[in-house]
Amino acid sequence: MSRVHAIDAQLTHVWMVRTFLKHADESEDDEDLRQIVRDLYDVLLAFGPIEEVRAERDYLKVAKKKLSKLRKATEFYVAIQPEVSGHTNFAMAARSLRTAVDRIIAILNE
Repeated sequence: MSRVHAIDAQLTHVWMVRTFLKHADESEDDEDLRQIVRDLYDVLLAFGPIEEVRAERDYLKVAKKKLSKLRKATEFYVAIQPEVSGHTNFAMAARSLRTAVDRIIAILNE
């Protein structure tokens, strides 16, 4: 279950980016940003609480299934982030999200 815990650790970063974006004033007027927040939430919801994981194989199957949506949301946010805001918080959120997703991909490829 070490890969499950490693992915879950990265999902904590995805959660924090999602929460930051959800509560940012910029999200009120930006449908693209709100869609990214929804996509990230959908991915996170699919994993559920780590305490409920019974089989690594099933968890990794979900991870592989949701990876495409996670990647697309990440790539889209990284692409639009400079237009949304040049503030350091938004730039660091993009870097944090990209780093977490890259690590999840590496874990899945182990």
